[in-house]
Amino acid sequence: MYSMSMWNVGRGRKKKGRGMTGKGELLHPGKDLSVLLTSLFLCSPVDCAIKAMVKHEQEEFPNRPDNTAFTQQRLPAWQPILSAGIVIPGFVLIGLAFIGVGVGLFITSRDVQVLELDYTGAVATDPCYKCSDPSIKNCECTMEFHLDTLFKGPVFIYYGLTNYFQNQRKYGISKDDNQLYGDLDTFKSPASECFPYGYDSKSKPIVPCGALANSMFNDTFRLYRMVNGSKKEVPLNGKGIAWWTDQNVKYRNPNETPLINAFNGTVKPINWPKAAYELDTTDVYNNGFINQDFLVWMRRAALPNFRKLYRRITKDEYQAGLPAGNYSLEISYNYHVLSFKGKKKLVLSNISWMGGKNDFLGIAYLVVGSLCVIMSIVMLIVYAKFKFPEED
Repeated sequence: MYSMSMWNVGRGRKKKGRGMTGKGELLHPGKDLSVLLTSLFLCSPVDCAIKAMVKHEQEEFPNRPDNTAFTQQRLPAWQPILSAGIVIPGFVLIGLAFIGVGVGLFITSRDVQVLELDYTGAVATDPCYKCSDPSIKNCECTMEFHLDTLFKGPVFIYYGLTNYFQNQRKYGISKDDNQLYGDLDTFKSPASECFPYGYDSKSKPIVPCGALANSMFNDTFRLYRMVNGSKKEVPLNGKGIAWWTDQNVKYRNPNETPLINAFNGTVKPINWPKAAYELDTTDVYNNGFINQDFLVWMRRAALPNFRKLYRRITKDEYQAGLPAGNYSLEISYNYHVLSFKGKKKLVLSNISWMGGKNDFLGIAYLVVGSLCVIMSIVMLIVYAKFKFPEED
């Protein structure tokens, strides 16, 4: 056996020396002899055979994972034994925890105040019924409402739409992202996805193009508080209502001063009352494609019934909320929804630590927790009635 090992060691040597290898080559008297002796004493026949087999397998299967505990899934593992003494108390504890969280969420949601004012004008007795006729332009209507108690602040104002499918695929892609990013080249040649809202009847490019921008919500609201028979306007704050990423990353105005120069040779969307560069001429950071109302609308809703943030009430004496009393809401009615059997409403709401009003989340926790407790009781009864003897 040892002579065979000497033969294998000698086959790979090419150096000259006083000793001879299996092929008649000379071995170096010092270095090669030490390697040979090391191979003889450190590599037993069994180890050498194993190493040769491993090397052969690696050459035959180059993609095989290494023979380690991790790659071959031989790491130590622990698997619990699910007995009745563990499962039943576990279900009880999980159920009680879910019930506790559910009660907290439900009570918190109940504390959130919400006031919804439907101003669709579908019924003749509605204050905005006259404005629901699409043939009437620049129509205004007024709604009166009363608050019995303080509407705690901060107060958020939303507009809500129903039966409006913003998540429809063709509607959602009907825009030009490069145009909305401020690329002037796309102002003259809108993307094909914008059809049929890419050009007007005179073949002039529409900016911003597409069905999504063309259908932007354009009703406006003014809120007044009745004080001693006179109206006192409640200041509405429209800053910071859009996502930061939309205003600073996704949408940008062209690098043109004044902004109107970038829109030369283009026309506004068909349903817009004014062009994009006129959305807010008093604030350069709220005009054009970075207008807050425009950004809020362009972020599509996932469900057909949705509401979007319109304004906040946080200034002056209204920081603590809206005091009890009578209020008047003046509406510029421009957005018609009866043609697709939709409705629209104005929503006043405040928030809690968990967000807006959402009874479903608390109810869901209560249902899951109750089911866990019920299942634990059922399992306890079954175990007590049908349990096997200890020796089985």
